[in-house]
Amino acid sequence: MTARVSVRRAMRSDLVAIRRIEETSFSRPWTSETFAEVLGAPEMDVLVAVAGGEVAGYAVLATREREAELANLAVSESSRGEGIGRALLARSIEVFRERGVRRVLLAVRTSNLGAMRLYRRNGFRAIGSHRSYYEGPSEDACIMLLTLQVQS
Repeated sequence: MTARVSVRRAMRSDLVAIRRIEETSFSRPWTSETFAEVLGAPEMDVLVAVAGGEVAGYAVLATREREAELANLAVSESSRGEGIGRALLARSIEVFRERGVRRVLLAVRTSNLGAMRLYRRNGFRAIGSHRSYYEGPSEDACIMLLTLQVQS
């Protein structure tokens, strides 16, 4: 069953939940200090998806002028398949548009077919790969690009 999801900007009080999701999602998780720095950086946005009153996922967006990176997107194991990733990605794209971004890049493990399918459905296309980008286990990254139209 799909939970009702809301997406908002992250607050310091969300850091424990974000770290919990990070640690179960990535072999080389970011530290609490890194997330605290990202929350305060003007070129960064951290979004959280809330379902059932709990943080169920998050996204980290980095913007540099007209180009941006979806630096991180993760959903708690218990909330996968409930539309959390789709909601986070949709709101992330809205934030990029609000910031005047024209190109969004991301890297995703080549084995993460579900994520690649989600990104493709939302307009991203594979533009290359980065050999042995990930560790634990070593794996190539698929580099994907979304080109956004300039709004009038």
